[in-house]
Amino acid sequence: MSTVAMLLFPLGMALAASSDLLTMRISNKLVLLLAIGFVVTALIVEMPLQQFAMNVLCAFVVLMVAFGLFALRWIGGGDAKLAATTSLWLGFVGPSGDFTLVAYLVYAALLGGVLTLAILALRRLPLDTVFVGRPWLGWLNRLHDPKQGVPYGIALALAGMLTYTNSTIFERLTA
Repeated sequence: MSTVAMLLFPLGMALAASSDLLTMRISNKLVLLLAIGFVVTALIVEMPLQQFAMNVLCAFVVLMVAFGLFALRWIGGGDAKLAATTSLWLGFVGPSGDFTLVAYLVYAALLGGVLTLAILALRRLPLDTVFVGRPWLGWLNRLHDPKQGVPYGIALALAGMLTYTNSTIFERLTA
């Protein structure tokens, strides 16, 4: 059971990243599943109530800041919810005292910057006619369209996976 719980977060992150890449959307159902998965996993590993509450507070703080960024139209709503749910799993501080939330946000910013620059560079190149008008390559056409946003969920998911092994819940799963 703990193996399933341990893989739930990385699998959810992979689904969020691929969904954002292919559709420019992150499903509310996926975000909800990750949140419920955290609660179930926290119960399985018998996470102390105080730690659980701190992780919930962490997610709430990130959600409030992220929705502020969403209101400014700097990020998408799915990105805001994914960042908060990821923070729920990671918490403010890991078991060794390292600031997992800060590491997550720094990774997300750096990876998001690289992703944005790569997409902007891609958009400067002409899209080969073999890709244009193919319904099954709609995601590539969207990615190439300068009027579209950046699938930042990819950076958020990668940052979450890079930080996950430093989280309290991961430590408790592997203990």
